[in-house]
Amino acid sequence: MEPGASDATAAGARYVEPSKAKKTSSEEKKQATSSPSEQTSTMKRLFGFEKEDVSSWHRLVCLLNRPTDPASLGIFRFLFGMLMALDITQERGLSHLDFKYLDGAPVCRFPLFNFLKPLPMDWMFFVYFVMLLGAVGIMLGLFYRFSCLMFISTYWYVFFLDKTTWNNHSYLYGLIGFQLTLMDANRYWSLDGLRNPRKRNAHVPLWNYTLLRTQIFIVYFIAGVKKLDADWVEGYSMKYLAHHWLFDPFKMILPVELVSLMVVHGGGLILDLTAGYLLFFDVTRPVAIFFVSYFHCMNSQLFSIGMFAYTMLATSPLFCYPDWPRRFFGRFPEFLWPVLPLISPAPSPSSSCVYPNPPRVPREQDETHSAPRPTTPSFKHKFRAFFAILYITEQLFLPYSHFITQGYNNWTNGLYGYSWDMMVHSRSHQHVKITYRDGVTGEVGYLNPGVFTQSRRWKDHGDMLKQYATCLSENLPRFNISDPEIYFDIWVSINDRFQQRIFDPRIDIVKADWSPFRPNPWLMPLLVDLSPWRTKFEEIEGSLDNQTEVVFIADFPGLFLENFVSEDLGNTSVQVLEGLVKVEIVDEKKNYSLQPGEKMQIPAGAYHKVYTVSEGPSCYMYIYVNTTEAALQKNFTKLSELQEKVRNGTETEPLPPEMQPLITGLDDQDSDNSVIDPVVRIFLKRQKRMQEVKKRREASVVERFQRFASKKYYSIRRGLLMTAIALRNLAVGLPPLEQLTREVAYANLKEPESETNQDERLKDEVGHGEL
Repeated sequence: MEPGASDATAAGARYVEPSKAKKTSSEEKKQATSSPSEQTSTMKRLFGFEKEDVSSWHRLVCLLNRPTDPASLGIFRFLFGMLMALDITQERGLSHLDFKYLDGAPVCRFPLFNFLKPLPMDWMFFVYFVMLLGAVGIMLGLFYRFSCLMFISTYWYVFFLDKTTWNNHSYLYGLIGFQLTLMDANRYWSLDGLRNPRKRNAHVPLWNYTLLRTQIFIVYFIAGVKKLDADWVEGYSMKYLAHHWLFDPFKMILPVELVSLMVVHGGGLILDLTAGYLLFFDVTRPVAIFFVSYFHCMNSQLFSIGMFAYTMLATSPLFCYPDWPRRFFGRFPEFLWPVLPLISPAPSPSSSCVYPNPPRVPREQDETHSAPRPTTPSFKHKFRAFFAILYITEQLFLPYSHFITQGYNNWTNGLYGYSWDMMVHSRSHQHVKITYRDGVTGEVGYLNPGVFTQSRRWKDHGDMLKQYATCLSENLPRFNISDPEIYFDIWVSINDRFQQRIFDPRIDIVKADWSPFRPNPWLMPLLVDLSPWRTKFEEIEGSLDNQTEVVFIADFPGLFLENFVSEDLGNTSVQVLEGLVKVEIVDEKKNYSLQPGEKMQIPAGAYHKVYTVSEGPSCYMYIYVNTTEAALQKNFTKLSELQEKVRNGTETEPLPPEMQPLITGLDDQDSDNSVIDPVVRIFLKRQKRMQEVKKRREASVVERFQRFASKKYYSIRRGLLMTAIALRNLAVGLPPLEQLTREVAYANLKEPESETNQDERLKDEVGHGEL
C-alpha cells in the first residue's frame, strides 16, 4: 500500500511553517514514536498501516481513501507529461510521421484490429497534435482531466494502429496515462490549482499512490520472474551486451564471459526481482534508488528506448514519503520559493478522501492545525477502492493470460507488450524467402522480403505474417498476378540456438487458418532439445580464425533448404553435426549423402539444396570465408603500411597518381575521380569514418551533451514544423507545390555536420556496391 511511514507523515497531516522549513520529518517521526503501542507497531513501521486496516471491507475502503499529501504525485505528473511530450516527437514518430503515413503509398500495416485504418496524413498530424497538447496539459496540470483524455485517446489509437512498434514501455506509458486520468494529480504544482483554490494543495486518496507504486512494482518483479528463464540464467539472452564500453570497468577485473553471465544477466535478474521490494521499505530505499538509477542510466546508453529510462527514473520518488518535495524544496533559498512547488501550508481537506476521527493532539498543535471533519465512505469511495483492487488484480493476471490469446503465441508468448519479458529473447535472421504462385497460371516468383512494408517484425509473429500475406495478395493483382498464393520460408535463431524455420514453408498463408484464441497450426516447434549444442558452438567458433565464419542450421524431416553461395564466398563447406542429409548441386544434378561428421565443399556462384532425410531433425553447419572481404582487408593492411612509410619518410619511391590521396587525403572533389584507385578510395573513407568514431567516443561530457541536445532539437523542430504545415493544410487547404516544397525543405534542415556524415555514408555504401 505505502512505504513504511508514520501515519501523520504518510497522510501529510502536519507540516512546518515556512520559517521552520529546515526541520525534517525525522523530527516529527521521533515525536510520533513516543508512544510505540499506539502509533509505531512493527506492521505500521514497515507497511504504513495496521493489520486492522485490512481486516474488513469498510476498513480497507478507509485505508485506500486515506488523505495523503499530493506533493510527490504532482511532481511525477509534471515529469511524466514532460517526458511524454518529448516521446511523441521521437519514439511515437511525430518527427517522421510523413514517411510513415504517406498518402496513396501501397503500405502493408499491422493494426491490432483489422478495421483500424490510419487517417489521411494531415489528419494523422492533427491526432499527434492533440496527443502533444494532452501531454503538455498533463505536465502543466491545465484542464487536467480533459488533457488526460486528449492524451490517452489519441495515444491508444496510435498504439493499436501499429503492432510493429509495440514494446513493454510503450504499453506502460498508456497504462500510466490511464491511471493519471482517474487520479487527482493536479492538486499540487498545477495551473488548475491557480485557477481553482479548492484544488490547490488538496489531499489525494492513498489509492492514487497505491496504483502507481504497484504498477512499477509489477514492472520490476514480473520482469525478474520472466528472467528466471533458463536462457537468461545461463547467459544466452543478451550475450552481446558485455562487449559494450559501459562494461569496461567490469572487464578490468573479470573476463568478458563472466561479465556477461554475472553482471549483465545475474545483475539484471537480481535487480528486477528485488527492486520493487527494496524501494518499498525505508531502510533499503536509498540503496534501491542508487542501483535502479544506475541501471536505467546504463539502459539509456545501451538501447534505443526513447524516454523509458527517464520515465522509470521519475517513478522512483513515488516510493518515498509523499511530502518529500516540500522538504526538498524547503532547503532552497527563500527568494526562490515563489517559483518553486509549494512548501507550506499543510494540504487542505478533499472530498476524494475519507477522514477518520482526529487523534488527540497537544493544545499548541491544535491551535495551529484545524483537523478536518470526520467523514464516512460514500459510494464513490467504495467504487474507487474496488476499482483499484480490480486493476491491480488484472495487471497481475495479464502477464500470464497467454493461454487465452493463443493465436499470438509463437516461440515466446504474446501479445508482445504486456508480458514484461524485457530483453529475455534475442533473435537473428539468416534467411528469409517469400514465394508467390499465380493461382490461375501457376507462375512462381519471389518477392523482396519487406516489400510494401516499413517494418521487419512480421518475420517473428504469426498474426502479423497473416496480415502481411493478406496485404500482399491484395497488392499483387496490380502486377498481373491473379489469386496469388504466398509462402514464407523464414529462418530464425533465438538466444544463440540453431537457425531453424519458424513457420511451415509449405503452407499458403493467405488461405491459412488463424484465430487469436487457438494455437497457430502452421507454427514450427522450437527445437529446444538441441539447446545443449550451444556449448559446442562456442568451442567451434573459438577454433576458427578471424576470417572464417560459421552458421549453424537445424531442419525438420521432409524439408529442404535451398541456398545460393555467392561468388565472394570462395571457400564454403557444409558439415553434418546430427542426423542425415542429402546435398543436391542443382546445376550438376548430383546428390551427395552425408552422415554426422562428414563434410563437403559447396561450389560458389551456384544453387544447392540440403534435404533432411533422417527420421529426426538434422543439424549441420556452413563454414565459409568471404574471400573478397579477406582480399580487401589484405589490401587495406598493405595500404596502411605504405601510408605509414610515406609519413615517416622510409618510402623513397614516388607514389603513382592513383595512390596520391594516401598523402594528400580525399576531399569531396576527389570522391568521383576515376583516376584514384577504388580500393584506395574505400580505404581512406573507412579510415576517416574510424577517426570520426574515435573522436565521438573520446568526446568530453560537454561535447556529448551538445551533440545529444542538437540531435533532439532538430528532431523536435521537424516534428513541430511539419505539424504546423499539416494544420495549415487542414485549415486553409494545400498551397502551391513550390511553396509546399520550400516549407518541407525548411523543416528538413539539419545541422551541417549531420548532413556531411550522411552524405559520406551514402557515398561509402555506393563504393562498396561497386566493389
